[in-house]
Amino acid sequence: MSDPLQQAVQLQIAAAAEGFDWPQDSTLNQQLWAKLYEEIAELQQAPDLAARAEELGDLLFMVVNLGRHLHIDPSAALSAANRKFERRFGYILERAAALPPLGEPGRLDAMESLWLAAKQAEKRGELE
Repeated sequence: MSDPLQQAVQLQIAAAAEGFDWPQDSTLNQQLWAKLYEEIAELQQAPDLAARAEELGDLLFMVVNLGRHLHIDPSAALSAANRKFERRFGYILERAAALPPLGEPGRLDAMESLWLAAKQAEKRGELE
């Protein structure tokens, strides 16, 4: 299996089949969210590149696990997020001539304003 997201799902399904999974009760969401925050904190505290890479992997694995419990395909969700980013960033690029030059302090703020405008255009159905 070449897709690491799907591989993570399969590993988690196999572990769950053996009983190694989050409990299926009312505390499920609380425990999953707490674990997610724990993984984020570990990434923030990682002292070097190797530790950050390991912790990022753990965080991604946990996000996939959360998605599995929410019945969301992580590959499909990431693909949708990629398409959304492409639409919104494309909106910015279409207006790039009006942006301050690269390296200018106001460029990022101007891009952020366009990003917010793209989100609003999406909500109105004007951006596809």
